[in-house]
Amino acid sequence: MTRIGMFLAAAAIAVAAIGCAPRQTAAEKLGWKLAMQSYTFHKFSFEEALDKTAELGVKYIEAYPGHKLGGKWGDQTFGYAMDGQTRKEVLELAASKGVRIVGSGVFVPSDPSEWEKEFEFARAMGLEYISAEPPMEDWNLVEKLSDEYGIAVSVHNHPRPSTYWTPDSLLAAVSGRSARLGSCADVGHWKRCGLDHLECLRKLDGRIISLHFKDIAPEDAEGGPHDVVWGTGVLDVPAMLTILREQGFKGYFAIEYEYNWDNSVPDIRECMDYFNKISSSF
Repeated sequence: MTRIGMFLAAAAIAVAAIGCAPRQTAAEKLGWKLAMQSYTFHKFSFEEALDKTAELGVKYIEAYPGHKLGGKWGDQTFGYAMDGQTRKEVLELAASKGVRIVGSGVFVPSDPSEWEKEFEFARAMGLEYISAEPPMEDWNLVEKLSDEYGIAVSVHNHPRPSTYWTPDSLLAAVSGRSARLGSCADVGHWKRCGLDHLECLRKLDGRIISLHFKDIAPEDAEGGPHDVVWGTGVLDVPAMLTILREQGFKGYFAIEYEYNWDNSVPDIRECMDYFNKISSSF
């Protein structure tokens, strides 16, 4: 083969390789990654949750502590008590389905000694962040371990009387502390607490590590302000995404769909379609 022929052959292979490469979505180009909060599938085992996550084409999952692993592990649960072999096998199982475990939460320790175990577990599992609600008196320890292990702490806002139901309490706790400490913004809980979800996002500019993203029904809806398909509820999804884009947020939107528990995959697929549609408009 001539040099020109070899060059053309190599070029053809390169073009073919580019054509086979997965295309980034508009959201991914913005640095946004859809993940699954495994609590969405808490009626099923973690193994089944991985199956459903893969079925949806979601590549990342945030596992909640206490999720029963299922399969060969039966009622054993996800968390730092998993032995080394189980940790390895669970990681291999997720990888075999094209899913990566990127976070765990919401972690609420019963004793300060649990933090070291949780961070060690997170590092062993290759997690990027721990979603948690640290007691106020634990912050010095949490910051120290976060820096030592290089793992972010994404603070979740359960409704009041949770300490962090309002962004103000979180900001007061992390002011002057490591940039690895920030918010796991549950936008639905803010609305349920009577807060302005858009203003909450604005307040947390620069401190949002991840989100439990959702849309919810009106308070007077049958069943109350439960989760609904994104874009059909009372939260302004386009405005939330606009704020996050303007803030330069890059990270995980964990889908925590807390409704239609037994058959939520079709609803979640609609949420993802809407998310990608709005993202494509930027």
